[in-house]
Amino acid sequence: MPALIDIRRRIRSVKSTQQITKAMKMVSAAKLRRAQEAMFAARPYARKMMEVLNGVASRATPDAHPLLQERGHDKVLLVVITADKGLCGAFNANIIRTAARFLAERQERGVELALVGRKGRDFFRRRAVKIRSERVGVFQALRYQAARELAQELITAFTNSEVDQVFLVYNEFKSVIQQRLVIDRLLPIERHALRPQEPALDYLYEPEPAGILATLLPKHVEVQVWKALLESQAAEHGARMTSMDAATNNASEMIDRLTLYMNKVRQAAITKEIIEVVSGAGSPN
Repeated sequence: MPALIDIRRRIRSVKSTQQITKAMKMVSAAKLRRAQEAMFAARPYARKMMEVLNGVASRATPDAHPLLQERGHDKVLLVVITADKGLCGAFNANIIRTAARFLAERQERGVELALVGRKGRDFFRRRAVKIRSERVGVFQALRYQAARELAQELITAFTNSEVDQVFLVYNEFKSVIQQRLVIDRLLPIERHALRPQEPALDYLYEPEPAGILATLLPKHVEVQVWKALLESQAAEHGARMTSMDAATNNASEMIDRLTLYMNKVRQAAITKEIIEVVSGAGSPN
């Protein structure tokens, strides 16, 4: 039977851990609020950009802009967006597992990785995969400039025919307790077919169509990358908040169990002492 001092030491240790997890939950809740505001502000813009782009790209020819050209799927670049820190449940593990499955399904093709986040970088560094670029510390102070730089890198690789397709894999924020894994094809930009009830008409462009596409399409790529980063950031804080809340509750339950066990041990010790005293008092001199 363990000594009371050992049980008390264990209870103090669990209480200290509980204070840490509770503080981390509060910090994540505050960060989640700001991340949600930025994400909800970006969603309508990204959605409208997609609608406008679909209307323009579906009526343009594939050779109207390099970002619309379909070149096959032999050389693929996968952008894996993970967190820089852990303690957020299965957030990072789900992304890494999805990326690993993506690689396994395309073993016969050339797949490169562009890693955003320390957790993904640390995992794939130890694997036999080709890493094209790494970015860590992006989510410490997320800015649009980070999305622009990443988008420009992807656009350059695609337009120079270094890659044939670019995919994004990230966690989309659904709620505090739920994230949705998303694999989106970023490049080449998909040209959706016109619906039967939609008139097959073209727009009058001012200035010329080439100038509009040259401005609109790279901007669309930047916006989609920015949206993915914001979604991933909000999903990370939501996952960490949920994980730390569960850890705090588990710590409370463990403290209750240890306290009950400590009381039983102390009661057994007191009962034993009473029995010894009574036995000593009842024994003949």
